[in-house]
Amino acid sequence: MILAVDQGTTGTTCLVVDDDLHVLGRGYRELPQRFPRPGWVEQDAEEIWLSVERAAEAALVDARIAASDLSSVGIANQRETTLLWDRASGRAVAPALVWQDRRTAERCRALDAALIRERTGLVADPYFSATKLEWLLERHDAEGLAFGTVDSWLVWRLTGGRRHVTDVTNASRTLLCSLASLAWDDELLALFGVDRGLLPEIVGSNESLGSGELLGASVELRGLAGDQQAALYGQGCHAPGEGKATYGTGSFVLVHAGADAAPPPPGLLKTAAADGYALEGAVLVSGAAVQWLRDGLGLLSDASESEALARSVSSSEGVVFVPALTGLGSPWWDADARGLIAGITRGTTRAHLVRAALEGIAHQVADVVDALPEPPAVLRADGGATANGFLMQFQADLLGVPVEVAAERETTALGAAALAAGRGARVAVGATYEPRLSRDEAATQRAGWRDALERAKSAGAS
Repeated sequence: MILAVDQGTTGTTCLVVDDDLHVLGRGYRELPQRFPRPGWVEQDAEEIWLSVERAAEAALVDARIAASDLSSVGIANQRETTLLWDRASGRAVAPALVWQDRRTAERCRALDAALIRERTGLVADPYFSATKLEWLLERHDAEGLAFGTVDSWLVWRLTGGRRHVTDVTNASRTLLCSLASLAWDDELLALFGVDRGLLPEIVGSNESLGSGELLGASVELRGLAGDQQAALYGQGCHAPGEGKATYGTGSFVLVHAGADAAPPPPGLLKTAAADGYALEGAVLVSGAAVQWLRDGLGLLSDASESEALARSVSSSEGVVFVPALTGLGSPWWDADARGLIAGITRGTTRAHLVRAALEGIAHQVADVVDALPEPPAVLRADGGATANGFLMQFQADLLGVPVEVAAERETTALGAAALAAGRGARVAVGATYEPRLSRDEAATQRAGWRDALERAKSAGAS
C-alpha cells in the first residue's frame, strides 16, 4: 500500500493506492491562504503540516487500513512556496510565502535577467523562491535556520528533522540551482545572500529517503516531486514532445524535453522533470479566478455551478475576462499586469461573466501552447477543473488539437505514487474532446482575447 500526498495551494489530497496504482481510499483537507496586503499571499506552515496529517488520516479511514499497513509514502507539493524554520525547535519563524506572492516584484526588476535565464532556465519573477527567501533573511538572523520548499518541510516533519532534502524538480524552481548540473550554484547563492548551510540536500525524485513517522507508524519515504512534474509523470509523458496541462489554482503546461538542458524559448521555462527536463508554461491564476467569482463577488455558491451557467448563454456576448489577479505568468511574465473584465453592457449577466472567466482560463493555456516550438499532437489534461466539460471543449476548440482528460483527476497524487512505486505509469483517459470550432472562428476568439490582454498589461503600467 502506498500513500500518495498531493500538498496543494488550497488543500491537501491524499490517496491510498495498491501496487497497481488503483485508488483504495481518498482524503482531502482545505488549506487557508491569507492576504495581509495587496499582492501578498501567505500560509501557516503548521497548518500545511496538519492538513497532510488530517488528509492522510481520512484516506486511511476510507481505505479501511491503518498507517502501519503502508509500505511507502510519495509526496507531490506546491512548488515555489518558501518556508524558513528553526532547526532546533522545528518551528517556522515566519509565514510560508506562497508561490503566488508578488511582494518581491521590485527586487526582480533589478536582477540580471539574462544571467537568471541562462543559469536556471527560469525568469526573474516573484513566482520563484529565491527573492522570497532573500526577503525573509532580511528580517531574520539566518543562524540555526533551515530553508525549504513544501517538500522539504514535510520530509523534515516526517523524519523528525533527520532529513533536510529537496528533490531536483523542486530545487530547479528556486533560482538557486543550476539547470545544467542540478546542483546549488555558488554565484546565485551569492547574488541572493544565501548561505549553503540553510539549504537542503538535493536528491533524485524516486530516491528512498529512509523511514519516517506518520500517524504513529514507521513508513518509508520514497518519491518526491513538485506537483506539476508529478502530474507529467503520472500522465505518462516520458518522451520528448509529450505534454500535459494541469488545471488547478493556476494552470501549468509541461512538455517533456528529454535530456536537453538548453535554455528555453522566449516566454517559457525550462525545468527539471522527474526523469529528464521539461518545457513549462505557468499560468498564475485559472481556477483561482472561479474561486474569486465565488468568494469575492458572490456570483457562485459553488465552483461546480460554473459549467451550467456558462452553457446557459450562447456566447459571452463580447465580455472578456483577463484573470491577471496576481500578474501574468507565461509567456508574458508581467508582474504588474492587473485583472480586467472588458466588454460589459447593460445586457451582461453573471452567466456571461462566468463564461468569460472559463474562456479566459483556456485562452491563457492557448497562449502557452502558442509559445512552444512545436505544440503537442494531443494535450493530456488533469486537475479539478477538467470536470468542467465546457472548459475542456473550449480548450480543444482554441488549440485545434484533441484534449484527453484523465479518468482520475488526481493525477498529481498518482504521479507521486508511481515514483514511490519505482515505475512509470499513465492514468487512463476518461474523456476526449475533439475540436469543433473552425480555425477562423478560433482566430476571432483569440483576437478578442489579445486586445483585452494588452489592456490588462497597460493597466498595470499606469
